[in-house]
Amino acid sequence: MLVTQQKVLRKFWYALMPVSQLKDGPQPFTLLGEKIVVWLKEDGAPAALQDRCCHRTARLSKGFVENGNIVCGYHGWTFNGAGACVRVPQSVDGSVPSGACVKAYHCKERYGYVWVALEDPLRDIPDFPEDGAPGYRRIFQFYERWETSALRMMENSFDNSHFSYVHRATFGMYDQPKPEKYEINETDYGFEAETRVPIKNVPASYRVTGTEADTTVRHMFNRWYLPFVRRFGCQYPESGRHHIIYNCATPIDDGAIMLSQWLYRNDTEEDCPEAELVAWDAPILVEDREILEATDPDACIDVRRRQEFHMTSDRPGLIMRRMLLQLLEEHGESEVFRSDTNLYR
Repeated sequence: MLVTQQKVLRKFWYALMPVSQLKDGPQPFTLLGEKIVVWLKEDGAPAALQDRCCHRTARLSKGFVENGNIVCGYHGWTFNGAGACVRVPQSVDGSVPSGACVKAYHCKERYGYVWVALEDPLRDIPDFPEDGAPGYRRIFQFYERWETSALRMMENSFDNSHFSYVHRATFGMYDQPKPEKYEINETDYGFEAETRVPIKNVPASYRVTGTEADTTVRHMFNRWYLPFVRRFGCQYPESGRHHIIYNCATPIDDGAIMLSQWLYRNDTEEDCPEAELVAWDAPILVEDREILEATDPDACIDVRRRQEFHMTSDRPGLIMRRMLLQLLEEHGESEVFRSDTNLYR
């Protein structure tokens, strides 16, 4: 599926970047192939426009913010958060050409991030109930570009069968390759998936898991939010510690994503320092990234095309593919893919 060609995907919210990045001025971002500029308005709320001035097409992200409006760095034409041109410095009488504007997008701040929808969204930003809840702390862990597709990243998040191989150097148990089964409940937003997975517990993870046993269990209650958000809800039964991760795989284009990761813990900095939690999760992400960047980003969602073969443990990913295909069909679309795709030539 080529995400930039599937129009309905424009009707969802995507996490673009931490709001803190906007303190230095307007920032560019490419979402589903669309060039965007984001900045902070005078009231501190973010705004998003197409990254092209309507005068001579200069990128507005090369400009600056003045009184909460964005000023084009070429000739100073100034635009408000709704995209209307409100000032042309060269105009003697202060007039603005009729209809002078730049396309505006839906834009919100949530969980410390800028979220954007290119068109009227079909549903709200996914709920992270741990955010701000008593007893939980929020840790921003990772914000990085991956050369893969959002679907590949989402599928991998629910793939228990890769632990013994991709993560054999961290937590995976190489001598136990048989994956644990998920109990899956489909919902209107995607699905919930519960499982218990045994893992290696090396010294570097003792304070992460809250136990010094050689092995422990991850009791996971995960969620997939259509199209590209997931919850990794891990609880370590021996200690009762929660290690809850939310990921957004925001599609930049057909072959790249911006991966954002939040972590929520029900312990304290004294129990396990933030730096230690980041240091533990970082190599796991590297392992996933390296293997996913070795896959074809054009993942086939209509399995009738038989571009890939599957096994029983692929069930979560196959549900994703089915629900994504159903989403397209409900909005009068079919899957767009590279016509020359053949993985086995």
